[in-house]
Amino acid sequence: MTLTGHHLIAGREAAPQTHLFHAFNPTTSEQLEPVYGDASHAEADEALQAAEGAFDALRLATPETRAALLDAIADEITALGDALLERAHAECALPMARLTGERGRAIGQCKLFAALIREGSWADARVDHAIPDRQPLPKPDVRRVMMPIGPVVVFGASNFPFAIGVIGTDTVCALAAGCPVVVKGHPAHPGTCEMLGRAVVNALHKVGLPAGCFSLLHGKGNDIGTTLVKHPLTQAVGFTGSLRGGRALMDVAAARPHPIPVYAEMGSVNPVFVLPGALKERASKVAEAYVQSVTMGVGQFCTNPAVVLGLQSPELNQFISNAAALAGKVAPQTMLHRGICEAYDAGTAVWQTIDGLEIVGQSETPPSETATQAACRIFTTTIDVLEANTELRREVFGPCSIITKCATLEDLLRYANSLEGQLTATIHGTVEDLREFAPLVRVLEKKVGRLIFNGFPTGIEVCPSMHHGGPYPAASHSFFTSIGTASIYRFVRPVSYQGFPEEALPELLKDANPRGAMRIVDGEMKR
Repeated sequence: MTLTGHHLIAGREAAPQTHLFHAFNPTTSEQLEPVYGDASHAEADEALQAAEGAFDALRLATPETRAALLDAIADEITALGDALLERAHAECALPMARLTGERGRAIGQCKLFAALIREGSWADARVDHAIPDRQPLPKPDVRRVMMPIGPVVVFGASNFPFAIGVIGTDTVCALAAGCPVVVKGHPAHPGTCEMLGRAVVNALHKVGLPAGCFSLLHGKGNDIGTTLVKHPLTQAVGFTGSLRGGRALMDVAAARPHPIPVYAEMGSVNPVFVLPGALKERASKVAEAYVQSVTMGVGQFCTNPAVVLGLQSPELNQFISNAAALAGKVAPQTMLHRGICEAYDAGTAVWQTIDGLEIVGQSETPPSETATQAACRIFTTTIDVLEANTELRREVFGPCSIITKCATLEDLLRYANSLEGQLTATIHGTVEDLREFAPLVRVLEKKVGRLIFNGFPTGIEVCPSMHHGGPYPAASHSFFTSIGTASIYRFVRPVSYQGFPEEALPELLKDANPRGAMRIVDGEMKR
């Protein structure tokens, strides 16, 4: 595939005109061709007008047609071959093995949602038959089903160019639901975005759906993103990134004459509580898995375990010693782009100015500045220092973490109660620990979207039961997930039909239930 740098607007290609920029190889600092540029307000309007024009065709298409679209997207991704991996590697410095696995995840997500909408139960159909002779008033026939909301704007993430990018979960589940999508590509990997955008364009053509169902607009500045969120035809926004970026979009959306939801996943510190039983049984194994989690993907995960807490003991001291030694053996690795690397170094530099916070282990090999590399850094402190410094409650994106010594269960509970919303919290322990520290579990249930026992939060399983979200500020709305099949509910809303004749009802609400989906019929779940 020859990259052009063009915006892809409902099947039309538009050459970049303003605020031109290039991608850069973060390993070599090499400028990568072609040149890209910021989309204009007129191009944003064109994309959303086309999306609105295609909405009826997409939402009224059969589930089989929409599923065929997702299957075709998966096929088009596969057809890109190693060229896709090579471009993403050049733009993001992610290892080829990691990118190969992530490509598989992206393809798998397409297949997962295709199967979901073919089966149909996700739409939560409900049927209440009329009882015309009920006294004192007759009961009407009322039926309800989930319906797509309209054009969705998606902001791709920097750290998952395939699985949370142009054809990531946001785009795939929106198309599955019947919503056209306008993607604002990430400026750190625009070539990867273009390749994936062309895959969607080709897939739409193959299945005969309107080109307006999808557009890809590039942009390095904030203006194009703000324009897309403000546009009156935009009905919802999907975003993965920083708290600052997500909050800015939330404020823009709330200030519209007709506010819309922004489903933003914004990261967290993902506390890990290492309880006495785990330390006594397997301190060295937990330390090994901990450092692996901290350094996975150069720490560039929203689920990175940034804070560990344990009760002061010889076993905790050994855990710290083991983790410090393992951190020293971790070679510095190249981050996604220079901006992320500079923010990581600045954040850990601030940590090093805090009295009572000490580096106990870090990469023995110094990082290469020309390759935008980050060294692993493991700190240790006490609960008093952790609680007294607000800087330690903010995510520093990269391979760093703080091990905290606590004196009592009350220390753990106090810290847990003080937490803002988190994506995850982890407990390492035994069954006996869970009994003894049950109050800690009860507190964490109120603070997080996912509780992990004897594991680590990095490496999210894409499955129906996954919840990747949490109370604010981890996410903008704790009811919704950005990973797994339940993510489709962000882009639909319930519609009830009262008194409609059978022939005028949506398929899932007809008495015959031709697709055999699970429904609630007169209060009973059945097919």
